[in-house]
Amino acid sequence: MTRYVVATSAIVLIATLGACKASSPAAPVADGSTAATAASGESRESGMAATAQALNPLATPKDAMLASMKAFRDVRSYHASMRMEGGPEGVMTNEMDFVAPDRYRITMKSRGMEVHNVRIGNDTWMTMNGRTSKVTMPPGTMDQWQDIMHKSQETMDVEAQGRETIDGVPTRKYLIHQTDPKPSDVAVWINSDDLVHQARMQSDYQGTPITTTIRYTRYNDPAIMIDPPQ
Repeated sequence: MTRYVVATSAIVLIATLGACKASSPAAPVADGSTAATAASGESRESGMAATAQALNPLATPKDAMLASMKAFRDVRSYHASMRMEGGPEGVMTNEMDFVAPDRYRITMKSRGMEVHNVRIGNDTWMTMNGRTSKVTMPPGTMDQWQDIMHKSQETMDVEAQGRETIDGVPTRKYLIHQTDPKPSDVAVWINSDDLVHQARMQSDYQGTPITTTIRYTRYNDPAIMIDPPQ
């Protein structure tokens, strides 16, 4: 798993297409003076738009999302809380800590059962019912995720969806449309530091819709430490 894949890899929810409204017929122009005034207004608006585009290096939604992905890759640590609703196992919650460059700690809870996973490099320890087992993956096993993410960044389409405040945090909301490795949409809320604050996805499991919401906190918190289980 790459560091951004938790935020952007699952299949989602809400891909809505707005109906295109036909333009109203233009009102007749009374005289040349009126036409000149209208043309002047359009010219001013066009100039203002061009100026805003030049002053804002993240003018397009895709540029803003790529900048957020880069900022996410550069963080030293974070905490992520995931809530999955609607699946056959009922509500599932995961808590994950990350410490750069390759340390993860994940706690999964479902139906009273709790599973702990720690991954450091190619080594993974799983603890369940008081017993811990270790698996070592061959070098390069996780490289496929890097390839998938690089390709999805090239092919994704991003739609800006305005601003929202989540638990007191001002955010910009985007909808990512992806076609590779399969069609999916992911809603992402970005905070003022260009870091993802929340992601929401919807998938389908045997005809049952599943909604997954992930909330990110504690960016670059030095108190987050991950060591192998004793």
